[in-house]
Amino acid sequence: MTTKIEHQPAKKRFEAALDGHHGRIEYHVDSGVMTIEHTEVDRALEGRGVAAALVRAALEHARREGLKVEPECGYTRSYMERHPETLDLRA
Repeated sequence: MTTKIEHQPAKKRFEAALDGHHGRIEYHVDSGVMTIEHTEVDRALEGRGVAAALVRAALEHARREGLKVEPECGYTRSYMERHPETLDLRA
């Protein structure tokens, strides 16, 4: 089953739904920098790539919008370190 990711700009987050479970990544934008504050997935989704899909969606959004990224969230920071093609987004 595919993870469905939705951007909720009014809530400043991306949301994921899979098999009735949920995940989210929270952020804020200031002066051209998207600060990713927190990534969370339901325990039932751990190890299924949902957190990575959320981070990818947020980073793709930042790239499209010309934003730099400040990864306050430890998961996002480690994702970016494991995917050097995203490092050009670092604030």
